[in-house]
Amino acid sequence: MRLALNLGYLVGSDDPQDQLRLTRRAEELGFDSVWTAEAYGSDTPTVLAWLGGQTTKINLGAAVMQIPARTPAMTAMTAASLDRLTDGRFRLGLGVSGPQVSEGWHGVRFDAPLGRTREYLEILELALDRKTVSFQGKHFRLPLPDGPGKPLKLMIKPASERIPRYLAAVGPKNLELCGRYTDGWLGIFYALGFAAEQLRHIENGRARIGKTLDDFDVMATVPLVVGDDVTACAHPIRPYAALYIGGMGSREQNFYNRLAIRMGYEAEAAEIQDLYLGGRQRDAMAAVPEQFIDDTSLIGDLGRLTERLQAFAESGLRTCAVAPYGPVETKLAALQTIAEALERSGVGD
Repeated sequence: MRLALNLGYLVGSDDPQDQLRLTRRAEELGFDSVWTAEAYGSDTPTVLAWLGGQTTKINLGAAVMQIPARTPAMTAMTAASLDRLTDGRFRLGLGVSGPQVSEGWHGVRFDAPLGRTREYLEILELALDRKTVSFQGKHFRLPLPDGPGKPLKLMIKPASERIPRYLAAVGPKNLELCGRYTDGWLGIFYALGFAAEQLRHIENGRARIGKTLDDFDVMATVPLVVGDDVTACAHPIRPYAALYIGGMGSREQNFYNRLAIRMGYEAEAAEIQDLYLGGRQRDAMAAVPEQFIDDTSLIGDLGRLTERLQAFAESGLRTCAVAPYGPVETKLAALQTIAEALERSGVGD
């Protein structure tokens, strides 16, 4: 198993230099990759280009570039450019975002996300393989049939023979799509007791193209808090869990709430959502079960973290992307601790 660093979003209160410090420290510690996110603030490619220009070895991943934000061709151009500029270190992660961001920020209808994603990936494959792009689908048509457009081919050649492609997938059908069309999965709320169910859907997708999980990167972002008191370690993760389960999307369309239900937290997920959407965010945070946080996070001291990494590796996790919490000095110390835990665990790649 490999370690990665997920920096998340670059929000207004963040010091970009802190993200650079974390990235350079992860590179020194032998982390495989660093990943950044986007919502409706900083964009992923700009941050990765900035980090890539100030590092030399660590791979640079998008987790994610939003599908409604860019045409497939624009994503191919950006991916090829980043890969060329970083000498083959780019990892392309994609996701559909959610209805509030897709329709409210990008002005793209959140309809048929599965079909739209499938066509998007097919066009991306053509473009990054530097084939002439001609595609007539339900959601995308290239070139448009009633104008002067003509089929074109990507002008720039990526440094990599194949830029690794990942998909942020939560539901069963999207997990199968991930296995069929991409090289890796960007998981969230990865739990030992539910991982087999998710990997089964990915395996079904791999089987459709005659492949297995052997050459597929099972990756998940895992919150990281180091300390002796597990309950205290869980506390800073509560806002994140409550936001995703309770407020990430509408009452009718919240993928993470549905995931928590499938994981066995039906009553708790309903309560968290009711509280969060009712404006009682603090109560929603308090309502997140400590067991849920423990199941989906890395919390505790060095010995506990070592055992958890061993268990994650045995469950099929290939890349553990840690998201440390706290001030930057605390985060830097956590990176050192988790690197030591991986070494002690004996499951390092």
